Amino acid sequence: MFRPFLRFDTGCASYVLGCGGLGRCAVVDPRADDLDEYVAFAESKGMRITHVIDTHVHADHASGGPELARRTGAHYCLHERADVAHTFEPLRDGDEIELGNTRIRVMHTPGHTPESISLLVIDLRRGPEPWFVLTGDTLFSGAVGRPDLPGDAHQSARDLHASVAKLLALPDDLEVWPAHFAGSACGAGLSGKPCSTIGFEKRWSPLLALDRDAFVAAVAAVPANPADMAAHLRANRGGE
Repeated sequence: MFRPFLRFDTGCASYVLGCGGLGRCAVVDPRADDLDEYVAFAESKGMRITHVIDTHVHADHASGGPELARRTGAHYCLHERADVAHTFEPLRDGDEIELGNTRIRVMHTPGHTPESISLLVIDLRRGPEPWFVLTGDTLFSGAVGRPDLPGDAHQSARDLHASVAKLLALPDDLEVWPAHFAGSACGAGLSGKPCSTIGFEKRWSPLLALDRDAFVAAVAAVPANPADMAAHLRANRGGE
């Protein structure tokens, strides 16, 4: 089971995925104002939300992760490097979350933020190879994430280059579902199409053809900060 929730007004994407047979699912990058929709969809499919995962600490909108986990009794998950006051289950590179025939494998892909992760999703009923990858704010359709939020844009851009290379080593036919598309300020030049494939991005994204130094120079020239960025970061880290 896989259901994208796309907000075309803000270019935000969140996802519900899981195993219909076992009736267990995860919600990835939930928005605070869409919680009822995730719960209603899961209930309509006879599924219980067991995991809520944020691919990173969001700076452009209020995360619904902690509240959704409280409402449903699910595990709230972030990478172990996340600097938040919320109680969360720490994820590490290579960890695997089991949801029956659906498996989620964690890839640590820092650069947009130090704790950024991507999630390889496997459907064992279809086969052992990955089904698709949720790339958070690391790799978008037509762009990559902005690297300035942790502070040092150039160092983070170097980390981002390595993380993107890690994703591009995945099979060319693998679907890419990021956390944002056109309308978001979390990167520059995002496509209006909310998904892509590894092979299409390798062939057509100009940024991905650059060597590391040129890539760093290009992505370190960031767009204006998202509106209310500081307030969103404070709230999503568990501040007032």
